Amino acid sequence: MIEKEIIEQCRKGNLQDFKKIVEYSSPMAFSMALRMLGDEDDAMDVVQESMITVWKKIKNINSSASFRTWMYRIVLNKCYDELRKRKRNPEIVADEAAWKFLSESIAENPGKQADNREIAKLIMTMTGSLSPKQRAVFILSDIEEMTGDEVSSITGMSKMNIKANLYYARKRIGELIVKYM
Repeated sequence: MIEKEIIEQCRKGNLQDFKKIVEYSSPMAFSMALRMLGDEDDAMDVVQESMITVWKKIKNINSSASFRTWMYRIVLNKCYDELRKRKRNPEIVADEAAWKFLSESIAENPGKQADNREIAKLIMTMTGSLSPKQRAVFILSDIEEMTGDEVSSITGMSKMNIKANLYYARKRIGELIVKYM
């Protein structure tokens, strides 16, 4: 957790303490962005944009206890922006080859550790047909293992909406896994 003193120093413009915040927060932010976007370069861009926003708006944070959810919300909103941009300029989406890779990876090497690109590709393949809200709820709840309160705070959704989005996300992913396995 980020200490209150560090946040206070950042509010006064101390870049050395902000560097500590970046070092602490960047891995979490990158993990979330990578899982949402499925591309390392885009995830790094989102993290950089998010850290700039954190610096600009750090005066708005009330306590060090709420810093984590506040930072995740910034990252999630930047991911939503990137996903909207992609929707306007569509690229190639996960195809049969990606599903074949997923199937073979699970069948042949269930314990094998994949690198960031492979993990991102698997998650994007599995979550590619979900809405951005369903994807966010699924990633925060099931992959990042956050509580319902944390997910609600980050996404701004009610717990009922979170449960509904999570239900439909899990259902859709289950259908896709059955279909392609």
